[in-house]
Amino acid sequence: MTSASVSAVDVRTTMKFTYYGHSCFSVEIKGITILFDPFISGNELARSIDLNTLHADYLVVSHGHFDHILDAVAIAKRTMATVIANFEITTWFGNHGITNVHTLNPGGKSGFDFGIVKCFLAQHSSSFPDGSYAGVACGFAVVSEEGNFYYSGDTGLSLDMQLVSQSTELDYAVLPVGDHLTMGVEDAIQAARLLETGKVVGVHFDTFPQIVIDHQNAIELFQAAGMDLMLLDIGEVIEI
Repeated sequence: MTSASVSAVDVRTTMKFTYYGHSCFSVEIKGITILFDPFISGNELARSIDLNTLHADYLVVSHGHFDHILDAVAIAKRTMATVIANFEITTWFGNHGITNVHTLNPGGKSGFDFGIVKCFLAQHSSSFPDGSYAGVACGFAVVSEEGNFYYSGDTGLSLDMQLVSQSTELDYAVLPVGDHLTMGVEDAIQAARLLETGKVVGVHFDTFPQIVIDHQNAIELFQAAGMDLMLLDIGEVIEI
């Protein structure tokens, strides 16, 4: 692994992936829990999840919209997790009394005790719940001894996704499939091609009426493209 690129590792096992609804999920690597985009208390579909027992060693936030950041401050304060996000978002956390932050803007990467995280641009708007500017929306590639994955955050389809596959050999990608506010299923298939992965975990679906999808149809469209789409139940844990 060189400092010039985010490279694939030679030996991969599996990592534990837990879905908490909408675009919130955690990945456990080397016993370290990385939680992404926490939106639980505001999600009527996630009532089975106890926010007060949720564990995180790291908290990754892709952008400032309420459905990705609503529970972030409370979780960060309780768990003392290190927050990874863009400059505006880490500054926002600092203004809320959280100083355990690590800033990554698009193009930047950094090493952590679980592996390497590189930040990529997402094609999406971003503002905090009060309407103030939250910087650019981001996605993140994670490289570790237990595998490599990419979380796009909320995004539209973009040829920039080729930059991810050029630097990182992915085991899977986490992509929005709900349409209207992000990519839909068809564009997510195109994104997976650009990312050069045939395994996708779908997020950002069913939470609101506008983004309810036909699960079976979505899975069959991916299958027809020679790909595997996983639409997990809230609270479901898989090894991936």
